[in-house]
Amino acid sequence: MKKLFVTVAAALLAGVAMAQMPNVKIENHQGETISTSSLINGKPTILSFWSTTCKPCLMELNAINDQLIDWLDEADFQVVAVSTDDTRSSAKAKALASGYGWNDFIVLYDKNQDFKRAMNVNMVPHVFVLDGEGKIVYNHTGYTPGSESELLEIVKGLQ
Repeated sequence: MKKLFVTVAAALLAGVAMAQMPNVKIENHQGETISTSSLINGKPTILSFWSTTCKPCLMELNAINDQLIDWLDEADFQVVAVSTDDTRSSAKAKALASGYGWNDFIVLYDKNQDFKRAMNVNMVPHVFVLDGEGKIVYNHTGYTPGSESELLEIVKGLQ
């Protein structure tokens, strides 16, 4: 039984590692339409889906933002925060991202939720870690204070 569990777990992890970030058109913080493929730049990426009404999302992104300067001393990576708010709420999402000072993040706005669907995100917060080639190496849903440090460890393991 234990052998079966290990085999299934390894297969699932291999499947996650094989998945590639899809190429979708999305709006950046300046209001320009970009392709998600342009985010792949050889660096690991923490990709976080969030919304303005999700308190755990905001807590997680603020925790990452608070530690980001120190983290960047340990590893070379980028953080991409993707708002899943619709067109009616996108102005609020932009104001919120600016107000929290997420200046070192790449903030994107998935107004039609095309990227969210392409990444199979059903609820937020949902965070992915991508390697430098855009392959998904880790993902989780939900947030517990302190769990953001696990993201740094995964990113460091990719260097």
